[in-house]
Amino acid sequence: MAYGNFEKKNIKEECQLAKPKLIEPIDYENVIVQRKTQILNDPLREMLLFPYDDFQTALLQRQSRYIRSTVPENAEKEAQSLFVTECIKTYNSDWHIVNYRYEDYSGEFRQLPNKGTKPEKLPVHLYEVDEEADKDEDAASLGSQKGGITKQGWLYKGNMNSAISVTMRSFKRRFFHLIQLGDGSYNLNFYKDEKISKEPKGSIFLDSCMGVVQNNKVRRFAFELKMQDKSSYLLAADSELEMEEWINTLNKILQLNFEAAMQEKRNGESHEDDEQSKLESSSSSFDNYYPEITKSTREAEIKLKTESRVKLFALDPDAQVRPLTRKQGFFYKGPTTNVEPFFVTLSLFDIKNNRKISADFHVDLNHASVRHMLSSASQQMMNGSGDSLHRIQDIHETVLQYPRQGIFSVTCPHTDIFLVARIEKVLQGSITHCAEPYMKSSDSSKVALKVLKNAKQACQRLGQYRMPFAWAARTLFKDASGTLDKNARFSPLFRQDSNKLSNEDMLKLLADFRKPEKMAKLPVILGNLDVTIDNVSPDFPNYVNSSYIPMKQFENSTKTLTAFEIEEFVPCIPKCTQPFTIYNNHLYVYPKHLKYDSQKSFAKARNIAVCIEFKDSDEEDSLPLKCIYGRPGGPVFTRSAFAAVLHHHQNPEFYDEIKIELPTQLHEKHHLLFTFYHVSCDNSSKGSTKKKDVVETQVGYSWLPLIKDGRVVTNEQQIPVSANLPSGYLSYQEVGVGKHSGPEIKWVDGGKQLLKISTHLVSTVYTQDQHLHNFFQYCQKTESGARALGTDLVKYLKSLHAMEGHVMIAFLPTVLNQLFRVLTRATQEEVAVNVTRVIIHIVAQCHEEGLDSYLRSYVKYAYKAEPYVASEYKTVHEELTKSMTTILKPSADFLTSNKLLKYSWFFFEVLIKSMAQHLIENSKVKLLRNQRFSASFHHAVETVVNMLMPHITQKYRDNPEASKNANHSLAAFIKRCFTFMDRGFVFKQINNYISCFAPGDPKTLFEFKFEFLRVVCNHEHYIPLNLPMPFGKGRVQRYQDLHLDYSLTDEFCKNHFLVGLLLREVGNALQEFRDVRQIAISVLKNLMIKHSFDDRYATRGHQARIATMYLPLFGLLIENVQRINVKDVSPFPVNPSSNSTKDDAQILPTASQLVTPQKSGNTLDNNLPKDLFGVISGIAFPYTTSTPNINSVRNADSRGSLISTDSGNSLPERHSDKSNSLDKNQQSSTLGSSVVRYDKLDQAEIKSLLMCFLHILRSMSDGRFMPDFSVSNCYIVSSTYTSFGISVGYGHSDADVLHQSLLEANIATEVCITILDTLSLFTMAFKNQLLTDHGHNPLMKKVFDVYLCFLQKNQSETALKNVFSALRALIYKFPSTFYEGRADMCSALCYEILKYCNSKLSSIRNEASQLLYFLMRNNFDYTGKKSFVRTHLQVIISVSQLIADVVGIGGTRFQQSLSIINNCANNDRIIKHTTFPSDVKDLTKRIRTVLMATAQMKEHENDPEMLVDLQYSLAKSYASTPELRKTWLDSMARIHVKNGDLSEAAMCYVHVAALVAEYLTRKGMFRQGCTAFRVITPNIDEEASMMEDVGMQDVHFNEDVLMELLEQCADGLWKAERYELIADIYKLIIPIYEKRRDFERLAHLYDTLHRAYSKVTEVMHTGKRLLGTYFRVAFFGQQYQFTDSETDVEGFFEDEDGKEYIYKEPKLTPLSEISQRLQKLYSDKFGAENVKMIQDSGKVNPKDLDSKYAYIQVTHVQCKRRTILTAIHCFPYVKKRIPVMYQHHTDLNPIEVAIDEMSKKVAELRQLCSSAEVDMIKLQLKLQGSVSVQVRPSPNARAFLDDTNTKRYPDNKVSSCGHALGVNERLIKEDQLEYQEEMKANYREMAKELSEIMHEQITPVEEKASVMPNSLHIFNAISGTPTSTTVHGMPSSSSVA
Repeated sequence: MAYGNFEKKNIKEECQLAKPKLIEPIDYENVIVQRKTQILNDPLREMLLFPYDDFQTALLQRQSRYIRSTVPENAEKEAQSLFVTECIKTYNSDWHIVNYRYEDYSGEFRQLPNKGTKPEKLPVHLYEVDEEADKDEDAASLGSQKGGITKQGWLYKGNMNSAISVTMRSFKRRFFHLIQLGDGSYNLNFYKDEKISKEPKGSIFLDSCMGVVQNNKVRRFAFELKMQDKSSYLLAADSELEMEEWINTLNKILQLNFEAAMQEKRNGESHEDDEQSKLESSSSSFDNYYPEITKSTREAEIKLKTESRVKLFALDPDAQVRPLTRKQGFFYKGPTTNVEPFFVTLSLFDIKNNRKISADFHVDLNHASVRHMLSSASQQMMNGSGDSLHRIQDIHETVLQYPRQGIFSVTCPHTDIFLVARIEKVLQGSITHCAEPYMKSSDSSKVALKVLKNAKQACQRLGQYRMPFAWAARTLFKDASGTLDKNARFSPLFRQDSNKLSNEDMLKLLADFRKPEKMAKLPVILGNLDVTIDNVSPDFPNYVNSSYIPMKQFENSTKTLTAFEIEEFVPCIPKCTQPFTIYNNHLYVYPKHLKYDSQKSFAKARNIAVCIEFKDSDEEDSLPLKCIYGRPGGPVFTRSAFAAVLHHHQNPEFYDEIKIELPTQLHEKHHLLFTFYHVSCDNSSKGSTKKKDVVETQVGYSWLPLIKDGRVVTNEQQIPVSANLPSGYLSYQEVGVGKHSGPEIKWVDGGKQLLKISTHLVSTVYTQDQHLHNFFQYCQKTESGARALGTDLVKYLKSLHAMEGHVMIAFLPTVLNQLFRVLTRATQEEVAVNVTRVIIHIVAQCHEEGLDSYLRSYVKYAYKAEPYVASEYKTVHEELTKSMTTILKPSADFLTSNKLLKYSWFFFEVLIKSMAQHLIENSKVKLLRNQRFSASFHHAVETVVNMLMPHITQKYRDNPEASKNANHSLAAFIKRCFTFMDRGFVFKQINNYISCFAPGDPKTLFEFKFEFLRVVCNHEHYIPLNLPMPFGKGRVQRYQDLHLDYSLTDEFCKNHFLVGLLLREVGNALQEFRDVRQIAISVLKNLMIKHSFDDRYATRGHQARIATMYLPLFGLLIENVQRINVKDVSPFPVNPSSNSTKDDAQILPTASQLVTPQKSGNTLDNNLPKDLFGVISGIAFPYTTSTPNINSVRNADSRGSLISTDSGNSLPERHSDKSNSLDKNQQSSTLGSSVVRYDKLDQAEIKSLLMCFLHILRSMSDGRFMPDFSVSNCYIVSSTYTSFGISVGYGHSDADVLHQSLLEANIATEVCITILDTLSLFTMAFKNQLLTDHGHNPLMKKVFDVYLCFLQKNQSETALKNVFSALRALIYKFPSTFYEGRADMCSALCYEILKYCNSKLSSIRNEASQLLYFLMRNNFDYTGKKSFVRTHLQVIISVSQLIADVVGIGGTRFQQSLSIINNCANNDRIIKHTTFPSDVKDLTKRIRTVLMATAQMKEHENDPEMLVDLQYSLAKSYASTPELRKTWLDSMARIHVKNGDLSEAAMCYVHVAALVAEYLTRKGMFRQGCTAFRVITPNIDEEASMMEDVGMQDVHFNEDVLMELLEQCADGLWKAERYELIADIYKLIIPIYEKRRDFERLAHLYDTLHRAYSKVTEVMHTGKRLLGTYFRVAFFGQQYQFTDSETDVEGFFEDEDGKEYIYKEPKLTPLSEISQRLQKLYSDKFGAENVKMIQDSGKVNPKDLDSKYAYIQVTHVQCKRRTILTAIHCFPYVKKRIPVMYQHHTDLNPIEVAIDEMSKKVAELRQLCSSAEVDMIKLQLKLQGSVSVQVRPSPNARAFLDDTNTKRYPDNKVSSCGHALGVNERLIKEDQLEYQEEMKANYREMAKELSEIMHEQITPVEEKASVMPNSLHIFNAISGTPTSTTVHGMPSSSSVA
């Protein structure tokens, strides 16, 4: 074994060195031009040509949710900076896409277009197991016909076993039912009770009854049924009247039977004189009975029941598809009313990240009457007038006035996000004072009136000013996945604290929100706020975005509620950012704090209001812009906005948010102006009533310019406040201490920065990033780099690496467009490379943030190559390819190159799109493919492929992801290049790729390679790329007439490049380890599934043409056929290997055999179909014999090699001049390597490969292609079918399991029908070869075995109907196979059909019965209407075999089938006047007789000894019918093998061989009969009792059959470890092979003999062989036992009572084991409470036993008593238990026991001393126990050895000790000399003592020749160890101690 592995390893290493040679592809473009005529004339030309409209570019209108563009009308004109302009272009541009018309076909099979077709509903298949196992079948109706005589009643039935006399106590009460069967016969069924609907316990078939007579000898009212076979049945009634009724009824039936038989006899005699019948003996008689056979044989055979066919791959569990689900966002709505106006502002706060995450949503929930409290004047003042900057279009402003629904978006949801409501009211005074009425629960009506009065006054006077009032909050999400917490409610309304108003304060309050102890301290206002939140569906209607642009589905009506999208303040981190797609330009302004407590400029400045305006000029008369978003109820846009006022606060805090729509182009004058007012809240009349009521007084100004260094100023700012506002205030600038330029300004509080404000820009046209701004600014100066200085541009490009990630993502399309523009205009390589580096950086950033989907969208929709002007710019695809090559150079920066590898898909996709746009826009698509692109671009592509490969193959360990991605991207690129470029050039790139891999690569590289092949082969035009057309020279033939490729020749791989490459790589992968194999097989299978589902190739013609491309898969399977493990499932006669396997070395005979493939497996020359034929038929294997049915026997044989030894000689062939099965010019296998692996493929691999292969078979046969092809399936298909039904993990739900079982059932059925189709084609194509030797040849055997395989495995009803139909056709075409020569095929067929005659499915029983009838009828016609002896005998043999195998036939179902057969014969009018119907009836009668005789077998199926006894008695009764005797002996052998009783199985084989030898001797065909076997076993004389009568007809034993049987004997004896006897068998075989000069076989036999004798020597030396242990077993108890009706057995041991047997058990079986086995066996039979074991080994007196129990006594060989048991046969025998004939007991006295022990010890010493290599340690241990015993001899020894006793015992054994001491002395070293001397002294002392006792001198250390004493023979006999003289025979009576 080790040697074999070593060889294997070396060869593997050699393989790694030698890469398979690359095959140059065809010049595709030239071929399709040269063969244009051939292609255009091909009826399937669409499979050979790419379509003309394969791809096109298209401009797709930009998809938008909104009713119009989000970009303002004049924005593009107003824009001046390049960045703003490019952003606007991005948001305005339509989508540029490349449409690949057939792209839907370029993915996996699961992605194929469905086109609305529903998957076929799979038919449900019915199986035998689907029928209820215990379903009650009405025996009375199932097998009966209406009318006829019937009777039923209770009778007593005598024991039917004739071996014992019938006594009163052996009668059992049974319910009898007499019924007439369907064919008119009568059965007397008996049951345990009156439930006759159940299966009967037994039947008496009355056709076999000769008469019924009274018999009162044993019991009153008894009568006897005398049967034809001289047996009889004894029944008894309860009264004389009943007895007479039964006798009369039964005799009446017998009379009717007699009359019917006479009529049949007359019909038979008239036939002999009827000449007319001879005219009807032609085959036309079949036309009437089986019209489909002759009407259209071809049609019937090729298209067997195609109406239920489904796509094979539709059943593959890997091809099942499942649906997906999706999720969505949320919106808010809420109503309420009040006494005074309240204003609610909602926004989202994130306490985890400590920020406000949404803009404010202002809601006015006030009732209309409350709204009227606010004067229109105050509204007008607040909102101003004039045109808005951003005019609201397509929408009425009234629709937007009172928002009630807001849509909030949350990019990163989590549980710490709160919805906060801030509530304001009209300014009245302090918060505490105004809230007081709402916090008391006093008289509400008085309070309400007071509040209402104060509110009215405040609204009239201060309506435009607000004050903070209350706040509330609620949680939003349950979890981080965005599940809305819809059950959450708002908190109580907490009063606002004037010192804790800011957003920062709010975040602190929310942080304590979940702490009740903190929240309890907050003052609560009595009120509530209700808000409903829900998810927003994608099709949510009627909303406007944050710029108030309405969506497309917008109803412009006030009746419809409008929702407002609220701006989300997305965190400035890349993972939360999305690329901008719409125009948005908002500035949010937040006044935060004013510090006015130190100012001295104004007298009153306490209730301070801040007014915010946005201005574009600082001139005195300039108006603020109307671009501030208004509040509810007012205009949509206003000129100014006020912050809420805090009463009596000099340092007020603000939380207001002012939202401003910015102009498209900002300039230096744009600024924010803040105006401060003191608001007078005191409305009392204490002062002068004449004085005008001044509400507000200006108390300062402040301003903030928006642009600084070209960018918008954002974040927190602190600015000074001035007391005045002079014209040109923006130009004020300090130029030194105390000096300034610009107008004079009076600063408040000495110009301190008193106002704190912050701004937040939400813009998609302005960037805050300095690097990005600078880059675009430089590009604007230099026309995108066309006029740039290289070094400057490189500097700006490098600075882009520092661009912020979120900015990069947000402006992704704009930035990438600009970079690609710079790439095409660059004049220096350094610029191009740096552009590419920046793109790599951007792409890497996107991936690292998990945002690669934005890049995919960009490439698909946004990317557009610049218009190509040859003189000015270059193309992106060429420049990008070159710069990629530079970056991939080994000397380049490895970090950048790794990123390029990792994200290479982006660059390849850009290349592809650029190539497509280039071809279309420059009209190059009409050119020939090799002229479309420049030579420089071709070179660049080849360079980039070659540059990429080392990175892929070398970085897979250090950078696995980068290598994997680069590999996949390259595959996708090369795949798409087929669409644009020279296809021959692309093939070469694939070769360049493949050349970088080698056999023995690590698993990862195999994964890469097959991923590449998978992607490339998924090209939508993969079929045309392979050109599935004939490449023959001369006149173009029809495709059907072509001789197709079955192997991967260089020519095939060149012409059909991709499929050839894929199959070669799959073939190579099959020589690798399992993971690699599975990857390869998966790619192949998925591709073939795709072809099968592709609706472009839906017709049979298309599928057949595709299948021809995959024919070389057959060659791959043949090369690996040894690895398809069919040991457990093979339909062929494969011997199961036993546990006692020979030496490991024998399993692998030689290393050369291990690695050398079989002769015909080496190469499959596509010109020689007969080579395939040879491989399949098994005619070219190493060992050949003339016996055809030994085929695969040695495959799993314990002695066989791993290489099959199929036998047979070459059959005549049509092309005899090409008889050599090896092509001399091609000495390697299909794959270029002569190494074939022998590790087995696993079940999943086999299943996938065979699914592919079967798909090819089916497609070929469907397409009516090449009948010759069907030869290819015959061998493989034999294991194919049995490999299906492998469960595939699919799911655990009931629905999943049901679906899986439905798939498996359909697969199995489809496989069956496909193979039958192919076999049908095969039998037509090779009919002459199959008819060789009258249909008895290895090929026919193989074909027949495949047919038989379908019957041996469980099939669906549909499949079986097809099988039966196919078998009828086979029988019809090849009758000689079944009716002439050897009967083995006929026998096997009968056996399987008869099994189906017992099917639970009535349709199958019917079909099987008709098929069996057809077999008989065809046999009858074949013999010229004389007889059907062959079928008749084989049916009887098969019935016997079925009974022996305890299949359970014989019930009413089987009886019904027999009736169908009889009825077929009776109704067949063609043969009505012949003997045929009566012969059929006679056959069914015999079958029923056999069934009756074997009724007991079912009862004892779990008792192997009893079962073998029954079968043995049957075998004995068939002395006159050798075939039947052989059947029962074979059955016994199977039982023995199953139970591990290998010696007994071997004896069965010996008896069978002796039986055949005896038969042949009597026929003069063999020189020796059964006497030749006497040397093996004296029991063989039984076979001499063969009688020669009618049973001898149609026996087809011959010398070949005998040779097979003798081989089987040798095999059996080896497994039984009876090595000595193998020589005696081979003595009979060797002369035959010598006569035949079969030296190969002789060499094999002598080799086996050599190993056998070696084994004998080994077991003799080691003493490790144990052939068995013997026990005496006795049974007692025959008591009639009343048990429940479910127990079959009512008596105990019955005729076994009192019998003793010797049981031979395997090896070292302990007494406890056999006792437990027997106890369990009989406890199961009789009930555990009724069985007792007798522990005592003494004689048992049956009278002392309790009759209520069954007793078993098991006795071992005793120590103190020698019991000689003499059995009637010697062991081993065909049975493992043999009855004891007589026994003799001898009690041993102590000295005799001691002598026995001494004899044993002496024998051991002698054996040790005589060994070639003495085991010194063992020898010393034995010596020490013999001469150095510690226990001194007792005085008894002297008594036993006195003078009177010494003569009774054998000679002394002391000399053996002396001899052993001498041997030990020679072996020891110096350190053991003392030990040796001590033993010698002990030995001398012992000799001296014995001399004194025995009165004779015993000389110490006397070495004389040892003579083996007689007693040793006895012990050798017990242990099974032969003595020095081999004993060949033993006495006829075997005595065992």
